[in-house]
Amino acid sequence: MSNSGMNGVKNQINTRRVANPGKATVLALGKAFPSQVVPQEHLVEGFLRDTKCDDAFIKEKLEHLCKTTTVKTRYTVLSREILDKYPELTTEGSPTIKQRLEIANEAVVEMALEASLCCIKEWGRQVEDITHIVYVSSSEIRLPGGDLYLSAKLGLKSDVNRVMLYFLGCYGGVTGLRVAKDIAENNPGSRVLLTTSETTILGFRPPNKARPYDLVGAALFGDGAAAVIVGADPLPSEAPFMELHYAVQQFLPGTQSVIDGRLTEEGINFKLGRDLPQKIEENIEEFCKKLMGKAGDDSMEFNDMFWTVHPGGPAILNRLETKLKLGREKLECSRRALVDYGNVSSNTILYVMEYMRDELKKKGGDAQEWGLGLAFGPGITFEGLLIRSLTST
Repeated sequence: MSNSGMNGVKNQINTRRVANPGKATVLALGKAFPSQVVPQEHLVEGFLRDTKCDDAFIKEKLEHLCKTTTVKTRYTVLSREILDKYPELTTEGSPTIKQRLEIANEAVVEMALEASLCCIKEWGRQVEDITHIVYVSSSEIRLPGGDLYLSAKLGLKSDVNRVMLYFLGCYGGVTGLRVAKDIAENNPGSRVLLTTSETTILGFRPPNKARPYDLVGAALFGDGAAAVIVGADPLPSEAPFMELHYAVQQFLPGTQSVIDGRLTEEGINFKLGRDLPQKIEENIEEFCKKLMGKAGDDSMEFNDMFWTVHPGGPAILNRLETKLKLGREKLECSRRALVDYGNVSSNTILYVMEYMRDELKKKGGDAQEWGLGLAFGPGITFEGLLIRSLTST
């Protein structure tokens, strides 16, 4: 091999962008899902059979929703065995919160464990090197919480610093990244395990014409878990792929009722306002510009960046794309995550991030350096990250 060839290989290896000193980076990523797979084309038949519903209107409505969500595959904790053990879950008005929590509390920790182990394996360091854990879920309720059970199952040190973030909904994953970023940047040498885990067990209910959003949930939401390791000043043995450069949260005053969730004896009841996509569209441009301003390049435009957006649903992605005049490819990773997994609440942004990591690697020197991570949820709350890609150029 010629010297020029060897130098070319060396240069390629050394052109990975270097993280800014003291800035949090994402060092590894993992995910996990329950074993029950639900192809969208079989959803209607199975849901109506399991809930003993023969209403033609509900069937037609659910078939329409299954097509418009664009989802193709989802994973779910709920199984035939669970319904046989707890038949009251399909009975309208039945007080089943105790039974639901028996299922959910165990399931979310098991999924979180699998995702965390996958992430730690990719990271390549010892589990004892984890100094902090941030645990995100809107699917369990108990004291102590899942953060403690997960820490014990992983074998983390007893003095690991734990943070629980409960019932944030779809923006919880980005909130978790923001909190992990703050911890990593303010505790030199720390390594933060962020784990998100969700199941739809608490919200599963038999269909009722008086609750149309229940059908949206049946057609859109799925179960799963995800995990990342976050830390500043990466060691030579670590492989950071994204820098969490800046983070911001904002709520829209007067919109508390647009996404409304209440815990009842039957589980969680959700109501979703039809004006949610419009509210996001009306406020997204200013929010994104606030984040972009921290990149230090006034000439940067929306299409100069990569986009990791929580896919709450196709309507939100379509409105965001139109409002910001984004190229169709900009939200491809978000659309792909929605197709492959459905809306998995707080987890989904991390699935999008994994797809984006792969895309940035493929593009190499043609990949954008700067991107945005966005999620929206109850409040209406906006969570945003200015992200810097560290993949090779």
